[in-house]
Amino acid sequence: MMQRSEVGVNNSAVKRGWWLILLIIAFLIAPFVISKFYLTILCEALVMSLFAISFNLLFGYMGQLSFGQAAFYGLGGYVVAMLVTKLQFNFWLSLAAGTGMAGLVGLIVGYFCVRLRGIYFSILTLAFGQLIFVIIFKWHKFTGGDDGIQGVFPPEYLRSIEAYYYLIFFVCAISAFILWRIVNSPFGQTLKAMRENPERTEFLGIHIARYQLIAFVIAAAFAGLAGAVWVPFYRSVAPSYLTWIKSGEPVMAAILGGPSTFFGPVLGMFIMTFVHSYILGFTHFWPVIMGTIILIIIFVLPGGILEFAKVKITERREKANIAKGQT
Repeated sequence: MMQRSEVGVNNSAVKRGWWLILLIIAFLIAPFVISKFYLTILCEALVMSLFAISFNLLFGYMGQLSFGQAAFYGLGGYVVAMLVTKLQFNFWLSLAAGTGMAGLVGLIVGYFCVRLRGIYFSILTLAFGQLIFVIIFKWHKFTGGDDGIQGVFPPEYLRSIEAYYYLIFFVCAISAFILWRIVNSPFGQTLKAMRENPERTEFLGIHIARYQLIAFVIAAAFAGLAGAVWVPFYRSVAPSYLTWIKSGEPVMAAILGGPSTFFGPVLGMFIMTFVHSYILGFTHFWPVIMGTIILIIIFVLPGGILEFAKVKITERREKANIAKGQT
């Protein structure tokens, strides 16, 4: 029985590997088979998926709901915009600076937030997020205020949609791989233990606040990277990138796709991005339709789409194994 189960696990791992390879190939050939309009939407879906995965490190794995992640997303974009437009700074170093600044601010904010849990953690992240938003919005001489910053151009060799798409794809793919390794490492297992039973985890001698602070900084840095890589593609940045409404997007994506699975927020964000672009073609009331979809998922598939699919596949395999055992 053990050998049979091990063979089943190996076969499923091989299948997942092949599906992943096919998915990567599909992304690589996408610029050759879809229009520039849909390629632009795909770029947005990839960037927002990275934003959603970084958020889910806190929500799905650490068990803490943050309503202020857009502050780090927008902060990464503003750092790149100001360095590129005002100092003509190197593009690649600007991306690194945006990521680093988001991580640094995440360290400061997280130092206070990880001392709280539950709704108090969520409210404090919302408060810090709004504080950063107000600073960006009101500091007109430095950040452009409500006008934002325009003319954020990447280098000449990245100004075509196709070229920048590949940059976004590789940045998001490498970042997703790093985050996947993190959540499947002993550090990630410790986060899951803290989510399930923080009292018992603390009783084992694990410093919960320290682990949560590290996770908070990692999530902030990758959210900043998402904003940093998006702004040169969009050519501008505005205070709306930092609002609490923007922070709600990865929350909805995680609920839609499934926060307990790594790629659940990715699926949710792809659905949201493409549904948004489609609905805007005939109505501006897309939040009503998106909200209806979220409500249906919550009531019908409370664990999200991927979690539901995962449970059904597991049940089917168990039935197949039972049938093979009987024969």
